[in-house]
Amino acid sequence: MEEQAYLDREAGLERGLSKAQIIMIGLGGAIGTGLFMGSGIAIGYAGPGVLVSYMIAALIAVIMVFSLSEMAVVHPTAGSFGTYAEIYLGPLAGFVVRYTYWIQQVLLIGSEAVAVGIYMGWWFPGTPVWMWALGSALTVVWVNTRAVHNFGSVEYWLTVVKVSAIVAFIIVGLSRIFGIVGDPVGLHNVTGLAGGFLPNGFSGVWLAVLMALFSFMGIEFVVGTASEAKDPKTAIPAALRTMAARLFLFYILALFIIIAFLPWTQSGAKVVTESPFVKMFASAGIPYAAGIMNFVVASAALSAMNTSIYLGARMLFSLARGGYAPRKLGELNARHVPMRATIVTGVGILAAASLSILTPLAYNYLFGIVLFGGLLVWSAILISHLRFRRKHRTADLPVRMPFFPYAQILGLVLLGAITVTMALDADWQVAVFAGVPWLVAIVIAYFVWRRVARGSASPL
Repeated sequence: MEEQAYLDREAGLERGLSKAQIIMIGLGGAIGTGLFMGSGIAIGYAGPGVLVSYMIAALIAVIMVFSLSEMAVVHPTAGSFGTYAEIYLGPLAGFVVRYTYWIQQVLLIGSEAVAVGIYMGWWFPGTPVWMWALGSALTVVWVNTRAVHNFGSVEYWLTVVKVSAIVAFIIVGLSRIFGIVGDPVGLHNVTGLAGGFLPNGFSGVWLAVLMALFSFMGIEFVVGTASEAKDPKTAIPAALRTMAARLFLFYILALFIIIAFLPWTQSGAKVVTESPFVKMFASAGIPYAAGIMNFVVASAALSAMNTSIYLGARMLFSLARGGYAPRKLGELNARHVPMRATIVTGVGILAAASLSILTPLAYNYLFGIVLFGGLLVWSAILISHLRFRRKHRTADLPVRMPFFPYAQILGLVLLGAITVTMALDADWQVAVFAGVPWLVAIVIAYFVWRRVARGSASPL
């Protein structure tokens, strides 16, 4: 199939997202509970060396997202990297990547819905978690059935809450570290504690990379908006450039402040019951710190749900338009929104949330599919980009990834090493134990679907 045919196949969505909205949507997808809560797990592994861990993860994320931006500007489709996998790696790859990413988003939203229920229980103790989880899921489904610019506005302001909290955190932290307010905290906790900067050695730093990489998953979301951006050729590259810089600033600087302000043995733990951000605000004497941060993490969870259902619905829409899902899921309503794909994704959210409530063991395996799926999708993006460059002259590309192909090869090597580490480490093995069976199942599903499609009298 000619490349233009893929664009025509997924046409019809409204181009209603501005550059400012796309930037904030991208930030919203990448700044979530992985930073506010998960950073404590990473600190527990690496101590102050977690800064190196996040730099390694950020390097992989930047390589992936800039490779993706090259393809997005040329192919602004709803299926984004799933469609690119189909174009450059074949129908099987496109099928696997899109369905894997769809289920990944559904499971993420389900876990975030449960998180919202837990956060709301802080203000309303005794109320059932499922009630808030259900309410939040229905709310984001409703938002995503509106016109796309309404979705963009809601996500813009949810992200403003998160970004404002991080900026306030950085200002408070730096003022205390350097003695602008109160006695200077200094940098003793960064290098002066027992064990120094790397108390658990490089092995601890490398294990923390796994959590850091999970924190960055979602940065690829901004490219999924290309099919609904008002001017994708300028908006997407600009959003990616500014977002990469802001993410580096927010993550690295925020983590530096946590490590400098609190001994890593207090801010980090393998099982996190309280955000290190809350601990720092509380120790700084900020009134109502717990309530403020509870509001922020609740907003972060809602934002993650909102963005995930958006891209999950577009992936399902793309699959339907490509003939890999029922055609009805590829239809648009009067607002140019894939209503049926959004509703089906919403039903999946409720199913995932129900499983996570019923049994923690089921949740662990669902979470494993999310982690494995993220590594699979990022790897597919880099491989697709290597094939993309074979078919397009560098001089003709509006956006160019520097250090090609060495950066892509480095990214693939690091992702492969992370996958091997997951398989060998007891804390992370569930990702491989759950992810490999999912991969086998979805490959079998592809061949079954293709056989059924070939035997059908009507075209897909």
